[in-house]
Amino acid sequence: MRALAKINLTLRVLGVRRDGYHALETTFQSLALHDTLTIRAVRGPFRITCDDPSCPTDRRNLVWRAAARVWRASGRRGAPRGAAVHIAKRIPMQAGLGGGSSDAAAALRALGRRWRVGESELRRIAASLGADVPYFFEGGTVLGVERGDLLFRLSDHPAAWVVLVLPAFGVSTKDAYGWFDKDNKVVGRAFQASRGANDLQAPVARRHPGIARLVRALRRRGAHLAAMSGSGSAVFGLFRRRPQALRAARALASASRRTAVTRTVGRAGYRRLVGN
Repeated sequence: MRALAKINLTLRVLGVRRDGYHALETTFQSLALHDTLTIRAVRGPFRITCDDPSCPTDRRNLVWRAAARVWRASGRRGAPRGAAVHIAKRIPMQAGLGGGSSDAAAALRALGRRWRVGESELRRIAASLGADVPYFFEGGTVLGVERGDLLFRLSDHPAAWVVLVLPAFGVSTKDAYGWFDKDNKVVGRAFQASRGANDLQAPVARRHPGIARLVRALRRRGAHLAAMSGSGSAVFGLFRRRPQALRAARALASASRRTAVTRTVGRAGYRRLVGN
């Protein structure tokens, strides 16, 4: 099963909710870049393997938590058994591209079919796993509000080639929001508006100045939209033509970062690719 990446075309932080989560308004967009999950029947406990040694394969992995909750939702007791998942990892971790959440959604769909759990229950489980996971039951261009998990379908964004610039460092979601809170002094005060596409970009770039330089470099090379995705560290640029995107990717690749060229995926294409 394919688990497609996403970028956030926009991300506004509107405040802090009573439950402690940040209230958001964000526009998700699917990309063709994807991980691949292979699920097979086994005797014995559920297990995960991955071709990326830095990817956890225990209960820290959202796929493991997804399996445990689908198992319980199917009426079974104890820890999940009878299935193994191998993840061919192509979406960088801690990059703001949704790889872990997309993997979890793919596992929910596959294990839900295997263990006979309906889609409405799978969507409920998705929301319990993380704010981004429900989006991967939709795909395409989607507006997310509240935690980002209340979703409204939008018309597909015009097709574009996407240059991803992937720094050697990652940024945790917790750190990105913590820096935002610190920089904006949110306790008892209104959030300051951001001029960019992503309200998290400025606080992350204050700690990692290369982020802002990469955004500017993508714009200079012809990107009609360039920003950090989600909580970072990946930066993206949208291009109308593939040759232009390839030239930008070559120019920005270096020993301290890598680049990738992919494309946006609309809702119909997303459902075809992930097998919905």
